Amino acid sequence: MADCCSHKEVRFNILDHKVLLLAVAVVAALAGSYAWPVLLPFRLSFMMYARMLVWPLLLGLVMGGIVDQYVPREYVSVVLAGRRKRNIIYAVTWGFLMTLCSHGILALAVQLYKKGASASSVVAFLLASPWANFPLTLMLIGFFGLGKALFIIFSAIVIALIVGWIFQILEVRGIVETNPDTVGIPPGLDIMADNCKRAEGYHFDFIVELKGIFKGIRELAGMILWWILLGTTLAAVAGAYIPTGFFHRFMGNSVGGMFGTLLAATVIETCSSGSSPLAFEIYRQTGALGNALMFLLGGVATNYTEVALLWVNIGRRTALWMPALCIPLIFLFGAIGNAFFR
Repeated sequence: MADCCSHKEVRFNILDHKVLLLAVAVVAALAGSYAWPVLLPFRLSFMMYARMLVWPLLLGLVMGGIVDQYVPREYVSVVLAGRRKRNIIYAVTWGFLMTLCSHGILALAVQLYKKGASASSVVAFLLASPWANFPLTLMLIGFFGLGKALFIIFSAIVIALIVGWIFQILEVRGIVETNPDTVGIPPGLDIMADNCKRAEGYHFDFIVELKGIFKGIRELAGMILWWILLGTTLAAVAGAYIPTGFFHRFMGNSVGGMFGTLLAATVIETCSSGSSPLAFEIYRQTGALGNALMFLLGGVATNYTEVALLWVNIGRRTALWMPALCIPLIFLFGAIGNAFFR
């Protein structure tokens, strides 16, 4: 047992050092930009992404800490760990009620998995939330107009539902990972009645509650900060040194343009709220709504940050199956968008 514990401590120390070393390198590049003009585009690009990410990420960590402190695993298992079709509908509906962008959702999705949610529900939640949530719906309507924005939202919801239901089949057949943290659900568990029963004997202590929330935040941050910092750094490099005209040239209304759009989304997507203006610019320049849709949805489904976090926290099969299932559906809806919205 002692050897196991010491092994875990070494693992977490290595993770901490990775985050620290990358953070030092980024800070050095940012500071160096004041002396070397070649680094100035990186500083401007990185700070733009940082401004977009900081509040959604902090909100996601805080919500994850709150979930860890106050939501019993049995409740998550009842709503998100079952293998009925309605469990995926619950996950997508919950995603619509969230107000977080893709990286804020990552923090919460990992926490839900830790609390017992199935891989299928986590994937459906992760796919639906960044584009089907209410605030982003309003933003997309402002950019694209009501009809085109609703098509994008509808596509995101349908893709999330289909992929979630396919994942349930893969879980049953043992093709993707099952969640070892899912707890047994007591027969006839009524969440409302059980919650009232728990509340009757609950003694609130502000310091204890705050410590519990911060404990959840700290554990969650240890799982995701490395990947988010890495993804943001790579996105800032791409945004700084790859000309915008290059992307527009290879994102036209054609099969090659759709592949180019998906590749760009994989490389530079970091935050749904930040990707929306760029997606609209793609549509404005090319007139291809399907390509804008692919840029938005493809970034969430194929971005290295999302895939890496699923690989580390759930398993490599889940991380590989998610983009494998999403990409054909994204191409299908992208083609529909290009055909019907000109």
